[in-house]
Amino acid sequence: MDLGMNADQEAIKDVFASFFIEQTGPESARNSIPLGFDTEAWKRISETGAPGMGVSPPAGGGASLSDLVIVAEEAGSQIAPLPIIDHVVASRVLEKLDLLEEEVLTGTLIAGLVVRPVENGVAKSVPTGAIANRLIALNEDKLLLLTDEPPNESLPNHGDLPIAHREIKNADVIAEGKEATEIFDRTLNEWKTLTSAFLVGITRSSIEITVEYVKDRHQFGKPIGSFQSVQHGLADLPGLCDGARLLVNKAAWAGDKEISGEIKLTDNEISDFATLASMSLIFAGETSLQATDRSLHYHGGYGFSEEYDIQLFYRRARAWSQILNSPSEECLHLADLLLKDSEG
Repeated sequence: MDLGMNADQEAIKDVFASFFIEQTGPESARNSIPLGFDTEAWKRISETGAPGMGVSPPAGGGASLSDLVIVAEEAGSQIAPLPIIDHVVASRVLEKLDLLEEEVLTGTLIAGLVVRPVENGVAKSVPTGAIANRLIALNEDKLLLLTDEPPNESLPNHGDLPIAHREIKNADVIAEGKEATEIFDRTLNEWKTLTSAFLVGITRSSIEITVEYVKDRHQFGKPIGSFQSVQHGLADLPGLCDGARLLVNKAAWAGDKEISGEIKLTDNEISDFATLASMSLIFAGETSLQATDRSLHYHGGYGFSEEYDIQLFYRRARAWSQILNSPSEECLHLADLLLKDSEG
């Protein structure tokens, strides 16, 4: 198991790092409020073919999950207001069921995933609900495809994300029974893994922004970064960020290998994709919360000012880490996964 990047993945990182720096970033996020979607940046990234890179090579894609987490981290590092994660995972479902439209492949139509259980015909707090033209949802044992026009109006939320409720009463059934639940579970685990990578990107940039700030900000005639309490508060964050990235990369590796099976708590290594995806979301979410919380603290009162970028990262870390459910609920889900094969 090699979780490092190969030459092709290094190239992917360079290309998308440049793209997100040049075309998105904090100003793009500000200008996208309140909808949380930069339409011009989406047109430009669609021109690169990125919306379709997750499908199979014959369909025009070929990127592995390990490739996609690289893109997701770079998107997170610039808090890109683009639905790239949801679009990619939903496109893979549509291709699998022979329902992939050319307009979805090219990004002309936006696809998304309903990550929470459907309640009384309503999909609540859908991550791309305000902008998605195609939505995949699971209602009991039926996989549904919603093709209604999006409202283009988001619910108020901490991160200014394109979240909205959507009615799915007129959705088409595209799979049923075991096939439906297996497809959805796999897709949700891919979404968790890519969202975790996005959170790693948020963590990374928060640290970088704050290190530069504490070097430049002076109090008592010295940079505040020279004070030991500030140094100690920042010193362990890069290690946490690297640990979160390593866990995300392992989840992506397991997803690419389609590893699943019995979990033994006495094993030194866990290689089950569903378990690693859940672990990634919990740890990357917790790490992003710690990093942005400390970063905001070291900015002092400026951290709460809309003119400073760190508040954008702070709010998005909170929104993304809880968009599926609360951390405690995800921990309970992880416990179920770990203990499902245990005796007693």
